[in-house]
Amino acid sequence: MIYKIKKEQFLGDGPIKILYPGLALPNSVDTGIGSIGRIDHPEFHGNTVIKMHPHVNDEIVSYFRSGISEHKDSEGYTENISKNRLMFMKAGKSFYHEEKILGKEEPLEGLQIFIRPGKKDLKPEVLFRDLEHVHSENQWRLLGAPNGGTEFRFSSRTWLYDTKLLEGSSIDFPQLENEGLTSVLYVFQGKITLNDSVPLIKKEAAIITDELSVIYAETDAELVLFVTDENSEIFKEGMYSGNKY
Repeated sequence: MIYKIKKEQFLGDGPIKILYPGLALPNSVDTGIGSIGRIDHPEFHGNTVIKMHPHVNDEIVSYFRSGISEHKDSEGYTENISKNRLMFMKAGKSFYHEEKILGKEEPLEGLQIFIRPGKKDLKPEVLFRDLEHVHSENQWRLLGAPNGGTEFRFSSRTWLYDTKLLEGSSIDFPQLENEGLTSVLYVFQGKITLNDSVPLIKKEAAIITDELSVIYAETDAELVLFVTDENSEIFKEGMYSGNKY
């Protein structure tokens, strides 16, 4: 089964557009889907500061594709985040951070991904990952998982992948750990067709369950794939990732 998320379903009038993927599903009682609580797509064309603010029981991946953000937090880290350096914040019981966005020379654009933790009030932790290559062309790159294979370990049963699919190329979904998982395919850039029938452009997505899926790139396309086990234990009351109903 495939449900399309149109870009008009984003919320917000400022430089940060907010997507609650659960709102795309008919009769949903959850603004998220399993552990996928919220997806932000920021675009800053200039310098700005997002002042020190709290997060509670959110697990946040900062996935920027252009521009630089100078990050400071309550764990004592001061680091630059960019297209070559990703960040994973596990807020747990309490966590504060500030972002100084350096988007004047190159606009900052990317995703901030809010994942629901497996349990409430876990210990805060901050991790960084340097990417050898900005893009993974025509193959899936595992960015986050609940087990081995990557530095970013979600406390819930959640997987995060990306790829840059070159124009005219096709790719299947990655081999998932088990059946019955739910996927959200997000188009960060470009234009694709899913299963020869569902066209998707930038800032559109598809929710996929129990469906063998093939992606064809109509243009060069940057894709992010979220996978969640909706039957696993998660905490749905995080400050940003939690259910808003």
